Amino acid sequence: MASTPRLAAILAADVAGYSRLMEADEEGTLERLKALRREVIDPKIKEHRGRIVKTTGDGLLAEFASVVDAVRCAAEVQRSMRDREPDLLDERRIRFRIGINLGDVIAEGDDIFGDGVNVAARLEGVGRTRRYLHLGHRSRPYRRPAPLRLRRHG
Repeated sequence: MASTPRLAAILAADVAGYSRLMEADEEGTLERLKALRREVIDPKIKEHRGRIVKTTGDGLLAEFASVVDAVRCAAEVQRSMRDREPDLLDERRIRFRIGINLGDVIAEGDDIFGDGVNVAARLEGVGRTRRYLHLGHRSRPYRRPAPLRLRRHG
């Protein structure tokens, strides 16, 4: 299979405190996460012309042709999360950390690899839930819509 290098906006997302949530209520957490994917995350990615590259138990990797689309998608997902599960204590709610990087990737089949993916994953790992979208060092400047707070790394 031939490798194809290209520039892409990579969104890496992960559930903050997933192990703690699973320990407290494994079946309930899984059902809530599946509903969240079905009702919010997957439709938002599609709406913003992205594609899910892969999923893990508590996260996903998505690819966008435009960093603007990736940022808008992430912002809408985070906004949607604010009002979900109002009856649960905050520490029981599902919250995402999201990192976005615009960088080079290597495509093989439906999968992508490379530094662009690695940087997005590292940015997600240092992210704070609900508060920031982390944009990688190769991202072009983006005018943020209020009340979004963005923090550049690098």
